[in-house]
Amino acid sequence: MSVQEQDRALRVDHVLEVIPDTNDPTAGQVAISRELASEQVRMIADPAPLGLGAFALTTFLLSLVNAGVMPVETEPVVLGVALAYGGIAQVLAGMWEFRKGNVFGATVFTSYGAFWLSFWAHLTFFAEKIPAEQHGTAAGWFLISWAIFTTLMLVAALRTTAILALLFAIVAVALFSLAFGAFGAGPGLTQLGGILGIVAAGVAWYLCLAGVVASTFGRPILPNHSCSDPSAAGGAGSYVLPGSEQVSNQGSDRAGRTGDEECRGHGTAVRGL
Repeated sequence: MSVQEQDRALRVDHVLEVIPDTNDPTAGQVAISRELASEQVRMIADPAPLGLGAFALTTFLLSLVNAGVMPVETEPVVLGVALAYGGIAQVLAGMWEFRKGNVFGATVFTSYGAFWLSFWAHLTFFAEKIPAEQHGTAAGWFLISWAIFTTLMLVAALRTTAILALLFAIVAVALFSLAFGAFGAGPGLTQLGGILGIVAAGVAWYLCLAGVVASTFGRPILPNHSCSDPSAAGGAGSYVLPGSEQVSNQGSDRAGRTGDEECRGHGTAVRGL
């Protein structure tokens, strides 16, 4: 039976319970509640793995240079990836998070997509206009600004998932290390920032894989503990939707449901009440 036929068969008196996509590591309680409130959101695939993958790969390449694994002369190889994948693809992921009602995911993916676009633009068009003796100062304050933003997002990430919060903590430390390295505070700080960037890329790739395999297998495979609802290991608990009645996801009942009842092609699962 196709997904569409299952969906029609599970309708009872035209009343549906919409179960949100709890595999999105960037979704907190409000985003999940908004997804519950809109049946149309279930038609949108989870954009978080795309955004995380774009962030991971671009960060990995640049961090190889900062860590000294790749020569500095190879840095231009990052530019194309920063433009197409880290920049454009990640901004698109942020736009789709806006459509899902996920303010946190939309903010971070769009912002870091803009970070990589600005990185590409800086090296391509504007770096040569900065006096050579001021390159370190300019790069340092550029990185400090993004480190501050990352720290602010770390606070918000504490109500998403544990591994995502860990990712933001690592990225914040990496950016501060790179910034002080650019200021000339210590010869090893840039290398430390590069090593932390490689670790951050690995964590982001883990989250990306967790989201993708949860979709293809129809259930969470890789652990990623929720910080917004400690009682839900792989799903959401009960939430009160603005202007609506309390909606219970009934996690224990959902855990016993077979994989065939999941709408694996969508970001949410739908079943009749």
